[in-house]
Amino acid sequence: MQLTIDEEKQQQESKVDSLGRAYCTGRRKESVARVWVKQGNGDIIVNGRKVFDYFARSTLQALVLQPFSVANRVGQYDVFCTVCGGGLSGQAGAVRHGISKALVDYEPSLRSIMKSAGLLTRDSRTVERKKYGLMKARRSFQFSKR
Repeated sequence: MQLTIDEEKQQQESKVDSLGRAYCTGRRKESVARVWVKQGNGDIIVNGRKVFDYFARSTLQALVLQPFSVANRVGQYDVFCTVCGGGLSGQAGAVRHGISKALVDYEPSLRSIMKSAGLLTRDSRTVERKKYGLMKARRSFQFSKR
């Protein structure tokens, strides 16, 4: 019984550094995002640029901002992140995953909301490898009968 009480206390404590930031990494496809979240006025910086400049497509912008809208915390946190690898879609997914995990570290009470929305689960789908004798993973060369 004592272990469960200690585990609950440990889960309820926020993991914030001396500068008042929560840090987490997010991953999607080949992309890795390192994310720092702190209280602020809603600025999101990705690789030194504003989020709307870095992710030009509105679908990717909505994907990155989804954790804040699910938790009803729009405009309350500043986010600084560096992301590398993969394409823009994978990078947006990695940033979303990192922001979700960092928000839960900052505010442990949000864990159930984020988990039920599926934002804490790492999407493990990756590109299928190319097989020998084929053009791509499954695409083969055109068959010629004669």
